[in-house]
Amino acid sequence: MIVRKLSLFWAILLSAGFLFAADGMTPSDVAKLRSVAAVAISPDGSHVAYTLTVPRDPMAEADGPAWVELHVVGRDGVSRPFVTGDVNVSAVRWTRDGREISFLAKRARDEHRGLYLIAADGGEARRLVAHGSDIEGYCWSTDGKRVAFLAAEEPAKKRKDLEKKGFNQQVYEETAPPIRLWIAAVGPEEVKPRLLSDVPGSGSEIEWSPAGSAVALAIAPTSLIDDSYMRRKITFVDADSGKVTARLDNPGKLGTLTWSPDGANLAFLSGADVNDPSAGRLMVASAAGGPLRDVLPGYEGNVLHAAWRDANTIVFVAAEGVQSVIGEVRRDGSARRTVLAAGGPVYTALVLSRDAAIALVGQTPEHPPEVFLWRDRRGKPQRVTTSNAWLSGRRLAAQEAVRFKARDGLALEGLLLHPLDEKKGEKYPLILTVHGGPEAHYSNGWLTGYADPGQVAAARGFAVFYPNYRGSTGRGVAFSKMGQGDPAGKEFDDLVDAVDYLISTGLVDRARVGITGGSYGGYATAWCSTKYSDRFAAGVMFVGISDLVSKAGTTDIPQEEYLVHARRWPWEDWKLMLERSPITHAAESHTPLLILDGKEDPRVHPSQSLAFYRYLKLSGKTPVRLVLYPGEGHGNRLAAHRLDYNLRMLQWFEHYLQGAGTTPPVYELDYEQAK
Repeated sequence: MIVRKLSLFWAILLSAGFLFAADGMTPSDVAKLRSVAAVAISPDGSHVAYTLTVPRDPMAEADGPAWVELHVVGRDGVSRPFVTGDVNVSAVRWTRDGREISFLAKRARDEHRGLYLIAADGGEARRLVAHGSDIEGYCWSTDGKRVAFLAAEEPAKKRKDLEKKGFNQQVYEETAPPIRLWIAAVGPEEVKPRLLSDVPGSGSEIEWSPAGSAVALAIAPTSLIDDSYMRRKITFVDADSGKVTARLDNPGKLGTLTWSPDGANLAFLSGADVNDPSAGRLMVASAAGGPLRDVLPGYEGNVLHAAWRDANTIVFVAAEGVQSVIGEVRRDGSARRTVLAAGGPVYTALVLSRDAAIALVGQTPEHPPEVFLWRDRRGKPQRVTTSNAWLSGRRLAAQEAVRFKARDGLALEGLLLHPLDEKKGEKYPLILTVHGGPEAHYSNGWLTGYADPGQVAAARGFAVFYPNYRGSTGRGVAFSKMGQGDPAGKEFDDLVDAVDYLISTGLVDRARVGITGGSYGGYATAWCSTKYSDRFAAGVMFVGISDLVSKAGTTDIPQEEYLVHARRWPWEDWKLMLERSPITHAAESHTPLLILDGKEDPRVHPSQSLAFYRYLKLSGKTPVRLVLYPGEGHGNRLAAHRLDYNLRMLQWFEHYLQGAGTTPPVYELDYEQAK
């Protein structure tokens, strides 16, 4: 139901002069932002198939997550819609002859997600493979006559009948079925796929060798998310016999896999060791198994995606600080060189055609992710899609990379959005926006979303800063490990040092600083709103941590928490865990705090928010509000919840950093004002 009881609040804001720029970005703009999610280039390099994320209109459509459509763009920049509307397309690939495009989707009356084909010149898609459960991933054989796919086995009829009678109990962490490997022959008629029963564990990433029947598969012991994070290993399977032929002992986290054109080697992304927070090392190994080679040893960047140019050369895109680079290296680690230096768009993914044309996903401070095409590797990649043409009618605030030093001398960087109509010499309120992970980082691209204040806050007179504190990715393994074993220590001191630097420039008003973030960024928000309460005038905490002791016992990633974050179990140092928990310092807080959480969050259990809210409420020293989103997990997916979040975040910061800031603003929102 739409509630329209906030007119008095907005009248007060308007009369007080808290107007956002008329042609700056608004919450309704954020709610309709489209973005390119993934790309696949045709074998001849002439076209790029891509998936486009299309949000639902929360005021006009049935609520739900964004739709994901299939489009194809040519090198001339002409884009055609292929599969659009109420659909969720994923895993787009071209067939090896380039005549068709395959994808996963659940369409029309499908009970589960199946594999579809559509002609490269358009037309109606046809279902190629159906299964008794969702297909999670797939790959084509070299000759195009078979497809390997990943899916759970269909539940037994007896189990289905019992569930209909109400026997739907869940045995915690034991009932999730493993994802198995199947082989299906491709023909005019759907055929029953063959289960490769000798392959143990639960599969995820999958790639078929271009030179035979070998399939490379990432396998974890179970389908639990913690095993998927920390215990996936690469296994080679013969698609003909179904037998495992070799295994690789890749360390720690595992990313994408890609075969060399001759099928002799596999390149993949991996952690440097089991304690590496990110799968950002580029590794190469023989398809026969054996030792792994880090082809970029000591690289102080984070590889995001890689592809083979030929049987000896790998092209990769990597994050270096707040920028990205494209480089190449030989499979033995020699002849490394930068192909496209840092600066310009930030690229996050790339794929190559047979003639080495490159399709990329790229973004800038002026637009969300789009498709870029680089044909001859001279000049620069060309943007070939425009998914939000209306953005040209919005004035956008200036964005710049900022470098500063922490109190211990460590060099740090972040990204600053200036107030849209900044006046020289005037001081402005600041929203410090902290990324989660902490194995993540902000890049100098598009920084506005439902939970990221970005351009909307800048249009309303805020400065917004996105710091890459120690423990962030993009600066090598050693930097990303700097926060391990020291939760809320130097890593969060970096946040205060960032604020102090911005105050020293004369831009920021020390008395009007707010902080927000989700997950580990929510932990930072909780910590800075308690232990550092004297430095922050308002906080907005999202799916955040308040109690390290109970968090370790309720999260669905306990091994990941131990291996790449805490590096100790709670019982090894109860005192430290309590000292570094925001609830321990709740009575010290006088920072007004808005807490938002998904009611079904398995990563950071909502009890973290409930307990923190209660402690702050009992302390009675500061305003606090808790908002729970039914059906949401670790982040909001539904359009209405995203709009609600964006409005509440802005309302809270405007009230406490620009307004009177006494009692909390009314909790009922007028969603129409988002326009």
